Amino acid sequence: MSKDIKIKKGLAIRLKGEADKTLSNAPRSRTFAIRPSDLHLITPKLAVREGARLQAGDTLFFSKDNEAIKFSSPVSGTLTEIERGAKRVITKITIEGDQQDVFRDFGVKTPSSMDAAAIKSHLLAAGCWPFIMQRPYAVIANPELMPKAIFVSGLNTGPLATDLDFVLQGKEKELQAALSALAKLTEGSVHVTIGKNSNSPLAGMNDVTIHKTNNLHPAGNVGTQINKLDPVNKGEVVWTIGAQDLVVIGELFLTGKYNAERVIALAGSSVKTAKYYRTRLGSEVATFVYDSGLTDENVRIISGGVLSGTAISPKQHLGFYDTAVTVIPEGDDYDLFGWAKPVANKISTSRALTFSWMTPKKKFDLNTNTNGEHRAFVVTGGYEEVFPLDIFPLQILKACLVKDLDAMEALGMYEVAPEDFALTEFVCVSKQPHQQIIRQGLDLMYKEIG
Repeated sequence: MSKDIKIKKGLAIRLKGEADKTLSNAPRSRTFAIRPSDLHLITPKLAVREGARLQAGDTLFFSKDNEAIKFSSPVSGTLTEIERGAKRVITKITIEGDQQDVFRDFGVKTPSSMDAAAIKSHLLAAGCWPFIMQRPYAVIANPELMPKAIFVSGLNTGPLATDLDFVLQGKEKELQAALSALAKLTEGSVHVTIGKNSNSPLAGMNDVTIHKTNNLHPAGNVGTQINKLDPVNKGEVVWTIGAQDLVVIGELFLTGKYNAERVIALAGSSVKTAKYYRTRLGSEVATFVYDSGLTDENVRIISGGVLSGTAISPKQHLGFYDTAVTVIPEGDDYDLFGWAKPVANKISTSRALTFSWMTPKKKFDLNTNTNGEHRAFVVTGGYEEVFPLDIFPLQILKACLVKDLDAMEALGMYEVAPEDFALTEFVCVSKQPHQQIIRQGLDLMYKEIG
């Protein structure tokens, strides 16, 4: 029987610049790139050399720690550059794409007639396995493990996030094929969470357990759903996968093609025409940012959402897992006496000289200014107001800072990811980098405990 979720702790951050429900094809990108830094804790081992001709779906590299985990080219074309950093670590692989893609044929498959081993082998061979993440540690899933459950979030509740109800329309066959395949990979349930009043294509899927939730952020975070439905204890593993990645996997089974298509929400108050673009994984951001146009030159372009995305230049490429590009004003100006005067144009959970609580439905035009400087943790109780997980946020952050593995285990580190602390970082009066602290703590646990 399904269990619905309702969270009361969270924060609705309403920003100007939401993407209109119109979809356009982005101009074809000249180059496409994959950055191994997007693939956390993966050390790439190249399978091809510079100058190699590629079909979409050909293996570019694989994980040095597990050679079965392969990473495929999102397009057909020529591998033009392998960029290296310190100690010759690969930092970027660039492909000059053809005008029209030629796909490698992996063969049409029917998930219902395949066992778990065959499905895993098919996903690994085609390079679709990196879309499956695991908790603990928020890394690419280990195919040798059996998850107790698999989680798919069918809604985004973050500010200016992609509307999955809109993006997934017409993709029901691909979604069903992918979910039927994933159901073979776990002895537990495939949990799919959708909005309470949404018209999601995921609502009618078979082989899954459907849950509904309210739209208060972070209800759409898969970490919140795991905590409320089936928390992760020591020795347990759950897998997660993004809703758009389901479409890629489903198309692999239905057509035999690795079609790394992405529908991107180009949003933000600094975009002239905020809307959706159809493009490909790793495409140049400039192809759709400049197609839409910018209202100002002094802006920050973010691959991903405003809370957890990565700042990039227009000439850089879309992140491996990102489904949004957000453009907001750069906050490099100084607000004289900003700490001492009443504030009506910023969001705050405090009622001390701030008035955003009086207009809960107002949309704000925020910039990147942190409105303060880094300092030691100040205990205000503010984190707990926006953190719906049954975990003590301040205590787990401090445990990570002092590298106390026993405390991290006891406090619930196995089920969290950096994005779960995006809101606590947003409201932090101490301006501490919560997501970075959690990431470093998870990496320490992965190294020491495994």
